[in-house]
Amino acid sequence: MALKATIYKADLSIADMDRNYYGDHALTIARHPSETEERVMIRVLAFALHADPALAFTKDLFDVEEPAMWQKDLTGAIDLWLEVGQPDEKRLLKAAGRSERVLVYSYSATSDIWFKGIANKIERARNVGVVNIPNEASVQLEKMAKRNMQLQCTIQDGQVWLTDGVDTVLVERQTLRGAP
Repeated sequence: MALKATIYKADLSIADMDRNYYGDHALTIARHPSETEERVMIRVLAFALHADPALAFTKDLFDVEEPAMWQKDLTGAIDLWLEVGQPDEKRLLKAAGRSERVLVYSYSATSDIWFKGIANKIERARNVGVVNIPNEASVQLEKMAKRNMQLQCTIQDGQVWLTDGVDTVLVERQTLRGAP
């Protein structure tokens, strides 16, 4: 018998002063049985950083042909392909060919080692960016994970603050490869 997804719901309020974007989003996130709560929260963070009415969670780990999230234009073409974790170079090159921009949010303590292993292999893909979320921040985000969440995200001058009303996490992103 196949294992089923665990459903997480998040009411996310975003104040992104860098992009001049302000909005409230009711997110429903299907957590794959092999997925950690840390990865779920990195997906929520990535959503907050790129929030747009057209940005959508995909089948992600349930369908290997889809990213964690994507944003499509009105014709169905993929404008933004968001990956979470440490995808291999073949997946990134394929995504680069299918979409306008590809952005990876890595979050493991081994992100530097992973990136050094693929950096020269993805060099020709000019539309691929890689951003690392420091391990300390991702561990703190994981502690916020609950089946029902009320979250506020404030983005200003490149700093990202995520709070659940009890705990607050400062996320200082590290660009490993220029974000497109």
